[in-house]
Amino acid sequence: MKVGIIGAGPAGLYFALRMKRRNPGHEIVIVEQNPPDATFGFGVVFSDQALEKVRQADPEFYRALDSRMERWRDLTIVQKDERVPVDGNGFAAIGRLGLLQLLQGLCGEAGVTIEFDAHVQSLERFEDRDLIVAADGVNSMVRELHAEAFRPHIGYLTNWFAWYGTHQVFDTLTLTFRSNGDGAFVAHHYRYSPGMSTFIVELDAATWERAGLEAMSDDERHAYCEQVFAPDLGGHGLIANHSVWRRFPVVRNEHWTHENIVLMGDALRTVHFSIGSGTRFALEDAIALDEAFAEASGDVPAALALFENRRRPLAEKLEGAAANSYNWYEDIGQRTGYGAYDLAYDYMTRSGRMSDARLRETAPRFATAYDERRAARD
Repeated sequence: MKVGIIGAGPAGLYFALRMKRRNPGHEIVIVEQNPPDATFGFGVVFSDQALEKVRQADPEFYRALDSRMERWRDLTIVQKDERVPVDGNGFAAIGRLGLLQLLQGLCGEAGVTIEFDAHVQSLERFEDRDLIVAADGVNSMVRELHAEAFRPHIGYLTNWFAWYGTHQVFDTLTLTFRSNGDGAFVAHHYRYSPGMSTFIVELDAATWERAGLEAMSDDERHAYCEQVFAPDLGGHGLIANHSVWRRFPVVRNEHWTHENIVLMGDALRTVHFSIGSGTRFALEDAIALDEAFAEASGDVPAALALFENRRRPLAEKLEGAAANSYNWYEDIGQRTGYGAYDLAYDYMTRSGRMSDARLRETAPRFATAYDERRAARD
């Protein structure tokens, strides 16, 4: 097969790697608009459950990935300076650039051609391809070229967020809630290397307006957030890397494929950073699409139909949980008065996927501590 892939993010790279390893005779070309060492954001995080799916599907890649990751067992919620540990939540993280470089190297070893600094405005150069994979991100050029076929729906949440990093190293994935006279803030932070952490700052629309952040420069917003989260940064500052303040775009498509074109990753759908990871979905898309081609013996229409029919129900279920999660964050201003354990319980059950019974099974230490405080209060 001749395969053309637009976008050298995790989805495009990992699909290329799997296809080339399965059949070295495939001619696979990836075009990417950025240079090989460009990345946005800092680290990306995976749950143990997500990594187990990768391990089962691809033990070789899992071993290479696992050796580069930071790991921890618990989740921590910080509210009013009280730290609440929640057991039963294994996670791991890696720098986004490190993940991309790992995949770039493996693709190169396998014989995949990657063209960087390639600005593609049309699909003309891929006219001879049997398959075209649009893994070109949230602002997908391919999706927009064929919008009538894919029928995308793009909306925006009301909260504002920015993706920072810091040299402050955290023991676990942590959610820190802070408030001041302007309103409510939350930081999602975790280490992704021995000396670096991701630090995503999020705030609701009312806080954005009261704090006057709209009128501030990026440097002023940066300094403002350092002040809000100074108790958590241990004397370290926040580090910017294309840390643009924006509202999260919710992308969905009525159709995933068109002729010999398929959408993957953020071009297909966005997954809010509060539940799982868009990177997790990208890797799982790649696994599912590769397995569909293996089962369909390279028949492109059959493989694309199989990919969508099998992947869509699971993806939509997780998208529903993600919607419950981001809607919970949209209301963070209403939760500033919660006690730390009440907030942690509310957070853990926010998506609708974690019942009280399941929470007690998976996080028994937290559940016991929560019950003790509730009994003392009552």
